Amino acid sequence: MAGRLDGKVAIITGGVSGMGLAATELFIKEGAKLVIADIQAEKGLALEQRFPGQLRFSRCDIRSEEDIAAAVALAVDSFGGLDVMYHNAGAVGDNSSIEDMSTAGWDDTQNLLLRSTMLTIKHAINPMKKRGKGSIILTSSAAAVALGGSGPFAYTVAKAGVISAGRYAAFALGQHSIRVNIIVPGAFPTSIWSGHIGGDADMGDRLGLDLGRFARMQVLPQAGDPRNIADAALFLASEASDFITGVALPVDGGLTLHRGPEASASGQLGAVNAAAEQLERA
Repeated sequence: MAGRLDGKVAIITGGVSGMGLAATELFIKEGAKLVIADIQAEKGLALEQRFPGQLRFSRCDIRSEEDIAAAVALAVDSFGGLDVMYHNAGAVGDNSSIEDMSTAGWDDTQNLLLRSTMLTIKHAINPMKKRGKGSIILTSSAAAVALGGSGPFAYTVAKAGVISAGRYAAFALGQHSIRVNIIVPGAFPTSIWSGHIGGDADMGDRLGLDLGRFARMQVLPQAGDPRNIADAALFLASEASDFITGVALPVDGGLTLHRGPEASASGQLGAVNAAAEQLERA
C-alpha cells in the first residue's frame, strides 16, 4: 500500500541518517513532501538533490529556536503548510555518572533532548491549527522506562521528560485535533550508540557488522532495524492513527518487558565496542 501520506507536509529532524533516514525514505515513498532539519548539511543537500521537488533541507541545530522556526517556515513557504512534525534528532549528550556530572554537561544534554522537544512542539502548533489538524511525533528511549535504566544519567532523565512533555501536549492540543505521540525505541545499531564511546555520527551507518549482541538484548531474538521505527512513525503520521494521542509506543522487541543478557549499560557498550572493533579490522 502506497500513498498513505499523500497531500501531507512533514518535517523530520535528524532525517539524514539512521532512523531518521529510514523515515525520510518511507515518507517520500508514501507521498509526503518533506523538510529535513539536520545539522549534517552535506548529507542534507544530497537528499535534496536525490528527491527534487519533494524534499527541502534546512540546516538545523535543534537546540536553536531560530533554526527550528526556520525549518517550519521553509515547510510552509515551500509546500503550503505543516501536517506532521517528527522530532527524531538527538544524541547521547553528556554520559558522565551522577557524581561526575557538570552543570554544563547536564544543561547541554537537556537542551539537546528536552528543550528541543518543547521547541518542535511549540513551532508546529500554529501551522497545524491552520490546517485544522496535525500529528506531532516525539522520540524518547527505552532508557526512560526500562527497569534500572539502560542509558547515561542525563540522557535517561531527558528522555523521560520527553514522554511527559508529549502527554501534556496531547492533552493541551487535542481540542485543535493535533495529536501528539511518542515513539520509545529500544536497542538499535545506529549512530546514537557510538556516542557511548565518543564515536562520530557516521559511525552508526557502519555498525551493522555484528548484530548478535543487539539481538540478545530483548525478548524477540533479532536486532532492531531503523525501518521498524520508520514504520511506527508512518503509522502515527497517517490517518490510520487518527484516534490515537498521548501514547508512548515502545518499538523495542520487548526490551522493556525483559532485559536480556546484553541489555545492561555495560552490555550495550560491549555491543558497540564489538562493532567498532570489527570496523577497525574491516
